[in-house]
Amino acid sequence: MTAAARILVFDSGVGGLSILQEIRRQYPHCCFFYASDNAAFPYGTKTEEELIERVDIVLHTLQQTTQADIIVVACNTASTVALPRIRERFSQPVIGVVPAIKPAAALSQSKVIGVLATPGTVKRKYTQQLIAQFAEDCEVISIGTSELVHLAEQKLRGETITQQQLEPIVQRLIHNSAIDTVVLACTHFPLLKKELQTALPNIKHWIDSGEAIARRVGYWLDTLNIDLGDHASNTDSTAYFTAQSPNITELQTALIRLDITNTQFINMGMNND
Repeated sequence: MTAAARILVFDSGVGGLSILQEIRRQYPHCCFFYASDNAAFPYGTKTEEELIERVDIVLHTLQQTTQADIIVVACNTASTVALPRIRERFSQPVIGVVPAIKPAAALSQSKVIGVLATPGTVKRKYTQQLIAQFAEDCEVISIGTSELVHLAEQKLRGETITQQQLEPIVQRLIHNSAIDTVVLACTHFPLLKKELQTALPNIKHWIDSGEAIARRVGYWLDTLNIDLGDHASNTDSTAYFTAQSPNITELQTALIRLDITNTQFINMGMNND
């Protein structure tokens, strides 16, 4: 029996589950590991130096357990800050996520684009460079919000998200009728896509990184010629957390929907402040 390719999807919270969902949809034969560094959540409060060191150490600890063939850093903050260091330190391919400004600018007919992201991503120089490079001919309205992150996590735990909760957050987009394209520039936000579509019914294009990341995974699956001969032949998927929390129990239903039947706690033995 040929072993399934092993893919590690990593995030600080649970937003990366939206990326895992899309990769699994396209490549259901793979064995998936989801890892949430919830002990250090949110990453947006860390300095760049702290974040680079944290991601490096956590991923190396996870890799000792998972022996993944492909690593997906499913966090915009970690990708824009730590990806160069991580790629230097791993022999496996490391795929990151960046705000999908380029495809949004290409799709928009009105050339007015909304960007929903975390405050850190909106402020980051890298995001501004993407806008300058790929959306120079567009008006870009960026909203930095941590509230949507928390609402997405509440939804995953089974809570209902109301329009009264969403509308104040996206008010600037509601009031601009010229916007035809919105970038979901945080991996948490696709989890709220249905609710956002209700709040913003005139938006024609909703762009996130899920499909692009899944295509990149497919590229490596097709071209890397990964030797899977030494891997275990089962395809049981596992979620790893760096802190024990009641929220993990509440997430069980969402994890089971993604065929993640096992959860484990990894003690990093680090200062998580």
